[in-house]
Amino acid sequence: MLYLDDERSAAEALSDLGSVGWLAVDLEAAGFHRYSDQVCLVQLTTPDETYVLDPLAFDPSDLLRGPLEDPEVLVLMHGGDYDMRMLDRDLGIRPRNIFDTQIAASLLAEEGLGLGALLEKYLDVKLSKKFQRADWAQRPLTDGMLEYAADDTRYLPQLVNILADKLEAAGRMTWAEEEFRRMEDIRWTEEPDGDPVARVKKAKHFAPRDTERLRVALAWRDEIARSRDRATFRVVGDPPLMEVAETRPRSVGDLIGIKGFPERLAKANGKDLLARLREVDDLPEDQLTPFPRLQTGKGWGRATPEEEERTNRLKAVRNEVADEVGLPRGTVLSNGMIEAIARSQPKDAEALRAMDGMRAWQYDLVAERLLKALKR
Repeated sequence: MLYLDDERSAAEALSDLGSVGWLAVDLEAAGFHRYSDQVCLVQLTTPDETYVLDPLAFDPSDLLRGPLEDPEVLVLMHGGDYDMRMLDRDLGIRPRNIFDTQIAASLLAEEGLGLGALLEKYLDVKLSKKFQRADWAQRPLTDGMLEYAADDTRYLPQLVNILADKLEAAGRMTWAEEEFRRMEDIRWTEEPDGDPVARVKKAKHFAPRDTERLRVALAWRDEIARSRDRATFRVVGDPPLMEVAETRPRSVGDLIGIKGFPERLAKANGKDLLARLREVDDLPEDQLTPFPRLQTGKGWGRATPEEEERTNRLKAVRNEVADEVGLPRGTVLSNGMIEAIARSQPKDAEALRAMDGMRAWQYDLVAERLLKALKR
């Protein structure tokens, strides 16, 4: 393994990158520790060597863009959805000709889809978990951290060969190739500025004023996390803020008494939070925004009884097919796709095939029976 942390040494080490037939790539980011989820390492395995590149020390995008975007070079990844987004956002790279071992494993109904589980099963390699939650933005990196990172790509070529043979034997390589082609279109997109309380599902039964208090507390936490470049949950978790919203603390001491609320945070920033919460207490009822309702394809609101009945019918069909082909039900067709079909009620095979998200291989498996179930 070679650690490359300056442009000149990287250019020399990777001078023949354009002539390889395949590359294995993986990333390490700092999202578990930092507010800014930036790419901190790029791991690269070639037929000759495994490299760990440091994008915090130099910009490796010009070195990597050519081979990773070359349709003649096979790009090996594992669970590459997130990596594709980060490569696009931080390095301006959009890989093509992908083989993703996690996708391959899912189409083979592997019980364990993690890289560690697959390597242990097929190559008798046991990956260390020592640095699973390391802060990859820290410098300097230890030798142990670099070796840990390198393990994410150094075994991928062997695993790809094994899984590719199994896909061919099962007659599912075309399924995998369709999924791989769809991966090529993955891009970084900014998440819309939605209501922050919507992702705190346990708060869905809150009264409107408590919901507003939670909304204010989440915004307060986000400002602190951004200013400190810390992941939001490392500032304070959701459960303490939910208790803040419900119990209405009146003093810094009250905040300190809430389980999971850091004492240092309460003393440093608690008065600001309490002041914001008091403003919510003074709002008239008509200025309170309740917890957002579920959204369906027909707008805001829950599914109708008729839609729920159709959904259950379609799920039964999907489940039968999944059992027949030996795949997880969600792999054959996700619940979200089932619900979309139940809402839109495609009238014929062409309309079903044209639905956004419907794969050709999924259509071949379930279309005829789904359409019959819709007409029932």
